[in-house]
Amino acid sequence: MRIVVLVKPVPDTASGGERLRPDDWRLDRPAVPAVVNANDEYALEAALKLTEAHGGEVILVSMAGPGAPDTMRKALAMGAASGTLLTDDTLAGSDTLSTARVLASMLKDMEYDLVLAGADTSDGGAGVVPAGVATLLGLPYLSYAAKIEPDPDARTVRVNRISPTGYEILEAPMPALIVATQALGEPRYPSLKGIMAARSKTLETKTLADVAVGDDAVGGAVATSKVLGSEEPPRAATRVIREPADEAARQVVAFLAERRII
Repeated sequence: MRIVVLVKPVPDTASGGERLRPDDWRLDRPAVPAVVNANDEYALEAALKLTEAHGGEVILVSMAGPGAPDTMRKALAMGAASGTLLTDDTLAGSDTLSTARVLASMLKDMEYDLVLAGADTSDGGAGVVPAGVATLLGLPYLSYAAKIEPDPDARTVRVNRISPTGYEILEAPMPALIVATQALGEPRYPSLKGIMAARSKTLETKTLADVAVGDDAVGGAVATSKVLGSEEPPRAATRVIREPADEAARQVVAFLAERRII
């Protein structure tokens, strides 16, 4: 099986979190080290397990800034075979529509059985890019997967999709796009062997000139939404309780009861 995983470098919350640029309130990405988006790691882990069970390889696809190769090397160290990164100054400030269009253009000429993506990204949280990519490419869209069972011979894939009442069983022809969830299993840590091997794996870098986006305009210049400002939310006076556990619990309960929260 050949599986593509969509990955995105995002600001590392353990290194100070996200910061906004004062001029246009976009994320100041160079100010904070980047890591692979956590939900994308779950998608990558699921892809690696599928190729271990059925054979094949995992390929990374990303649209990100010029510093992304360093971050993507970690994903390669986890076990992906290769990666393709599209980076272009024109794409700075892209909205979800532009992102979906560019990723779909990158996938258009690739061969694959499945495309896996994380449910959302920590720096955006919209969770609509995978659906947009599937729509643009005409792929079956299987969301919130807790279990993935491909049948390479029949060219179908079955997914347990998380629903408010349990699971829904979906089946679709391959190729298909699947949104992974944390229920698929914890991502593995890269081994020393994997880290060393990642240095020599192919990580191709492209620009917009290398992909056929078509007549659709992309990038920050045509973004359909824009941040107009940013401010701290109002905060009420805080109360800190430092009593022993039993007394602290009593005071917390009394505090919540006073405000009719419980």
